[in-house]
Amino acid sequence: MQKLSPSRPLLDAAAKEGKAIAALNFYNAETLISHLKAANSLNASIILQTTEATISYLGVEMIRGMAQAAAAQCEQPVALHLDHGRSYDIAAKCIDNGYTSVMIDGSKLSFSDNCELTRQVAELAHASGVSVEGELGHVGQNSETPAEDKTQWFTRAEDAQRFVAETNVDALAVAVGTAHGFYRGEVSIDFERLRQIRDAIPSTPLVLHGGSGVSAELLRECIQCGVRKINFGTELKDAFTRAVKSSLCSSDDIDLRRTFQPAISAVEEMSRSKIMICSGNTVERQTSGS
Repeated sequence: MQKLSPSRPLLDAAAKEGKAIAALNFYNAETLISHLKAANSLNASIILQTTEATISYLGVEMIRGMAQAAAAQCEQPVALHLDHGRSYDIAAKCIDNGYTSVMIDGSKLSFSDNCELTRQVAELAHASGVSVEGELGHVGQNSETPAEDKTQWFTRAEDAQRFVAETNVDALAVAVGTAHGFYRGEVSIDFERLRQIRDAIPSTPLVLHGGSGVSAELLRECIQCGVRKINFGTELKDAFTRAVKSSLCSSDDIDLRRTFQPAISAVEEMSRSKIMICSGNTVERQTSGS
């Protein structure tokens, strides 16, 4: 029976194979079931993520129980990760309540304050065997900043090297052109910058936020440049919501189990496609439960 795993071993295993791990946000039982089915259909490890908003919605105890049950049914190791934790307190709460990986996002702080906050969380997490992701540079929302201004927030290789040395993080989220939410126009990624960061911190897995809406071709090139974790959320929510709307509009059935089934299938299909991109799989392994 699988138990929840820290994220660092999953990322290290992916690095050895030149792959990445799909980090999939879940919001309820249905999206969690979708991710579990997708992972098992491909015999793949995944990272299950929740934001602070989902923690407010479900509570950490409920999330932990759901994730532990999912891990027990998953054929490969699974991590439970806090996505974009904004404070020491929320990171500590997740560490104390069974999360095996946390992100502390101090990207809007000064460099020194970001280092200090991230170092404090890393010390706490590592004492409990929990992995830590930091962020340097700032991966914003597509609606936040005009495209021509985004480069001021991009990660610099020399800063990344110093940040990792001072914080001892297990993974580093970098800003190289992606953003959260739906993209407006063409996605442009600074691959030369990404390669420079990889070369500056070759032993630290890189994380790409804002994976939704980025083409498979661009994501695979990011993986070649050292990205070992790719975050997906927007497309998952979109697939779920569209399927639920369709179910409600096409039937007067009030049985939620039937209403949500198309949404579970839609998110499973989306999750499977993202896992396949990250793992380099071209052929799906079907299971009776998928």
